[in-house]
Amino acid sequence: MAEEIRAEMVANVMSVAVHEGDSVHDGDSLVLLESMKMEIPVLTEVDGKVSTVAVRAGDVVQEGDLIAVVE
Repeated sequence: MAEEIRAEMVANVMSVAVHEGDSVHDGDSLVLLESMKMEIPVLTEVDGKVSTVAVRAGDVVQEGDLIAVVE
């Protein structure tokens, strides 16, 4: 079953730690966001393979925007 990871707030994408096809484990960081001068790591809550990375460093995400999909 696929897990869609979505932004919880408006933020800048500082860096992307994964690529499509990468294996990830529960607790791994997918991207690093910055909002109001705070760095916020976005973590996966499942083990699986990254099937989609929907953001790049420098992007701005809105609340609810897709960040990645882990299957």
